[in-house]
Amino acid sequence: MRTRLIKTDGLVQQVLEAGYEDPNAPLVLLIHGFPELGLSWRAQVEALSQGGYHVLAPDMRGYGGTDKPRGVEAYSILHLVGDMVDLVRALEKPSCIVVGHDWGGPVAWHCALLRPDLFTAVAGLSVPFQPRRPKGPPTQAMAAISERAGLGDLYINRFQAPDAHLALEADPVTTLRKLFWAFDGATPASKRSTGFMPRGVSLLDSVDDAATLPPWMSEAHFAEYVEAFAAGGFDGPLNWYRALDLNWSLTAFAQNQRILQPALFIVGEDDPVRHYAGAAEAGLKDWVPNLTRSVVVPGAGHWIQQERANTVNDLLLEFLAQIAKAR
Repeated sequence: MRTRLIKTDGLVQQVLEAGYEDPNAPLVLLIHGFPELGLSWRAQVEALSQGGYHVLAPDMRGYGGTDKPRGVEAYSILHLVGDMVDLVRALEKPSCIVVGHDWGGPVAWHCALLRPDLFTAVAGLSVPFQPRRPKGPPTQAMAAISERAGLGDLYINRFQAPDAHLALEADPVTTLRKLFWAFDGATPASKRSTGFMPRGVSLLDSVDDAATLPPWMSEAHFAEYVEAFAAGGFDGPLNWYRALDLNWSLTAFAQNQRILQPALFIVGEDDPVRHYAGAAEAGLKDWVPNLTRSVVVPGAGHWIQQERANTVNDLLLEFLAQIAKAR
């Protein structure tokens, strides 16, 4: 396993990589979410590379050791998919299997949607494919749903504020500790975040001050996150959320298009994302007709590839073996 920099079109990306010794090894790309880094996939990089795959886990645009362009317009879904296309091209691979967790899920799904010639199979963790809503921009719809249900504000809508990153940057240790704890399966259900918060209460204030590190996260592992976000900040990562309506405007050409490649979906039973993405999870087969399995992992929360590393490794290796057998 090594960390290195890869220069692509207009971007330098830091990647965690293993299995690169065999030039014929199939490429698997692992895309992290918020607030994570490529190192969140360490267990999968190790397991999949030992299974005979060339595995790459980049720090995504705006994160960690990868470049951090300024401005919301630099974080559209077309940029994020383009970064992944550039990585595959830089490695001179003819195709790739793409896996995404959290925000990496939408990127992985759109890699498969927009470049089926290059991304021949896809796995989404925690976040199902959510097709473009033809009736209007997503942030308006999310705000209206929250209002009707009396749930308060969804954190995604709060992140739209141009200065939303400042509160997170004020104390990265507290921010990261609270976010990891609030969405973890081991956290008591009454303390776990739903993603919604009362009006006038900030995201961090909605999480118990007694929050501790999840049982799967060591102090040394946590320190790596703190170092990265203390240095790089949260503005770039939040620009992914701020670009949601921009993404809607840019992807009209893909309206009603389905993902036809073999696919896998994995979600934790107690993942708070299911509170606001449950309908998409239930209807996933309609938009991804070649979904081979949809697996709900008992007792797991949002950080599933780290909470249940062995389970996720086994499911991914089984999925990859099925793909290889079908070829």
